Amino acid sequence: MARGEGAEQYSATSLLPPKPGQDELKIVKRERRRDHLSIWSKICFAIGGAPYQITGSALGFFLQIYLLDVAQLDPFYASIILFVGRAWDGVTDPVVGFLVSRSQWTRIGRMMPWILISTPFAVMSYFMIWFVPPVEQGKVVWYLVFYCIFQSLQTCFHVPYSALTMFISSEQKERDSATAYRMTVEVLGTVLGTAIQGQIVGGAIAPCVKHSLGSLADLNSTQLGSEVNVSGISLNDTKQAYMIASGVICIIYVICAFVLFMGVKEQDDRGQLKPDRRMSFCEGLRLVIGFGPYLKLVMGFLFTSLAFMLLEGNIALFCTYALGLREDFQNVLLAIMLAGTISIPFWQWFLSRFGKKTAVYFGISWVVPFMIMVICIEPSIIMAYVVAVGSGISVAAAFLLPWSMLPDVVDDFKVQNPDTQGHEAIFYSFYVFFTKFASGVSLGISTLSLHFAGYVNNGCTQPESVILTLKMLVAPAPIVLIALGLVIFKLYPIDEKRRQENRKALQELRSDFHR
Repeated sequence: MARGEGAEQYSATSLLPPKPGQDELKIVKRERRRDHLSIWSKICFAIGGAPYQITGSALGFFLQIYLLDVAQLDPFYASIILFVGRAWDGVTDPVVGFLVSRSQWTRIGRMMPWILISTPFAVMSYFMIWFVPPVEQGKVVWYLVFYCIFQSLQTCFHVPYSALTMFISSEQKERDSATAYRMTVEVLGTVLGTAIQGQIVGGAIAPCVKHSLGSLADLNSTQLGSEVNVSGISLNDTKQAYMIASGVICIIYVICAFVLFMGVKEQDDRGQLKPDRRMSFCEGLRLVIGFGPYLKLVMGFLFTSLAFMLLEGNIALFCTYALGLREDFQNVLLAIMLAGTISIPFWQWFLSRFGKKTAVYFGISWVVPFMIMVICIEPSIIMAYVVAVGSGISVAAAFLLPWSMLPDVVDDFKVQNPDTQGHEAIFYSFYVFFTKFASGVSLGISTLSLHFAGYVNNGCTQPESVILTLKMLVAPAPIVLIALGLVIFKLYPIDEKRRQENRKALQELRSDFHR
């Protein structure tokens, strides 16, 4: 009897789940500590995103008007520089993303070496973009070469930094929180870039050339350039102001890269899931293009990004010539960015409360009434600031949402393809490629449109055809593109329910590996 009872007792005990050992408990605690991000780490990570936005806002808002009215380039050549530079930039993104994904792990991580090495060369090439060479014949080549060099080096910084989101924590909640910090700092970066460039340059605006509208068509850019040179002191002051602004931005760029390196620890995830399988470039291309959720997300944001970039690239010229705010356009741009910065926490709350897809529909479409207002209501400084604040709120949503939704797509891919790793940089780089392609197309088409409309370099007034073109570029065209983007987002399959399912599936994969 005793032996039988002992047998029953042993059998019943063996059916109970084994208690976790001390080693397993230590692993769980260590994973939780590793996945938790301190506020300081989130701030340092966020600061790393500022250089891209500071330089991007300066280039996006001011490069077009700088090439036309300060460097005195013909609009046709300016359009070539803007389009080719951004197109080249876009081509380098997938290449850098592939090279990053093939990079070996080092003592400071896999992404950090790219960021550190590219920084000093990027700031030097950026400074040269805002220098007017003394030779007239080589200006186009000068700006095209340094613009392409800077964009390539900026890619070597930004693609690894974007992919770093996946290596600071494996928890969606922590990544979303870090992304919110990042977006706040990045919008602050656009404010800083706009403020530095706008306020320094705004104090030394080149004098415009006064001509009657009837004689504008008879003047070419060379004649206008020679007339401007009569008052060369003022134009030289403007050139010097652009160089001072670029020097300040270069210093901030280096400081932000240093803070990122010192404050963020890149996690080594080589052993979190199954051993990775190296992918060729073509295989990586097929993966990202063939993954449905990613393709729908990128195409949706491609159209909406193109809309906002048309607005960004032409708002300075629109304020100067269509609204008659030559002396105040930099303050209008600053109002847009300040409104965006203030509204970032609201959009972070909104997407966590109502879901990311709802935030896309509401946030992106918010700008449409203000676009209609700016071309239908009589121009005034009050109206300009109202439109600026309203547009800035929507710009914040356009900043936050893509980078908040991309990690969800990468997680979805991991769940469906658990045997592959090292693809994060490829996903991020192709998204950056599409957005930069949209930027190049928008800048190239808009500047070329101004060329055909009869744009006059640094004129106090422009022909009616130019005014009409600017109105089309800041309202009807962006509205159509936003509508197309929102239609595509309707097909995006990752909702809140699927996000939570992916989160649980990834936790199970990591738990299975550690057992």
